[in-house]
Amino acid sequence: MARRMAVVGAGLIGRAWAMVFARAGWEVALHDPVAAALEAAPALCAEGLAEQHRQGLCEDPAGAAARIRVVPALAEALEGAEYVQENGPERVGEKIAIFAELDRLAAPDCILASSTSGIPCSAFTEKLAGRARCLVAHPVNPPHLVPVVELSGAPWTSAETIAAARAIHDSVDQAPITVLKEIEGFILNRLQGALLAEAFRLVQEGYVTPRDLDVTVAEGLGLRWSFLGPFATIELNAPGGMADYCSRYAGLFQRMIEKPPSPAVFGAEGCAKVVEAWGETPSREEIAARSARRDKRLAALAAHKRKQEKSL
Repeated sequence: MARRMAVVGAGLIGRAWAMVFARAGWEVALHDPVAAALEAAPALCAEGLAEQHRQGLCEDPAGAAARIRVVPALAEALEGAEYVQENGPERVGEKIAIFAELDRLAAPDCILASSTSGIPCSAFTEKLAGRARCLVAHPVNPPHLVPVVELSGAPWTSAETIAAARAIHDSVDQAPITVLKEIEGFILNRLQGALLAEAFRLVQEGYVTPRDLDVTVAEGLGLRWSFLGPFATIELNAPGGMADYCSRYAGLFQRMIEKPPSPAVFGAEGCAKVVEAWGETPSREEIAARSARRDKRLAALAAHKRKQEKSL
């Protein structure tokens, strides 16, 4: 008998979650209070699964699409679910209201997870009777093509909940990591923020154009980082491994971070400099078209990585 889960919110991220679980054989109930979003979801999910099939990421796109059903009533969507992925607005008040309903309606042993990009789990679960079964499962956009999932609990989230959620994401071919203590932005956004801060600073202070900085990452750091993290990377960048690397280059990095980028790099004036240097303002239609092309390339990369060894 197929396992069942519910996706609350049928926007871009919610539909991606539905595809992730459906292609792994789960029965998915997709709920959204907005009727238009629910009406559009089945065709969009079917289209996405078909594209994944073309890239070798989904064996049976029609079967996966058939496992996704749209459900207007939240209580019905939660019936029989062992896992829920919430994708509501990024506002604390609305998260509190949604999770109160989820906690009231879902089975007592059902795990309740949020896709929030930066709100700590403790901010919207503190007063829930079932708060021990709540956590954040933060994906990267688009989650059906970028598999990492950050699992972050509140102080009261049980270890069993984290372990069970990690096992679930492993089972659907995602790549879960555990955030050991609550921190705003979790891990990925903090790493991205640190890189962006230095990128903004380098552009604003005239060291490089934003186009050439993008080349530096896409054709340099990004190639290694597509299969090795920063620690594994530096281990291979010195004959004696990580300790050798630190002894060789720690001084350089210490000097570079003596004056880290200030918050002003993300201020109005700093952002305006970067936008001007970037030099274009694409239309919404062009951004959507580029996003679609990005997703096709990500799908091809994901298919390639599946054929490679996971470790060196």
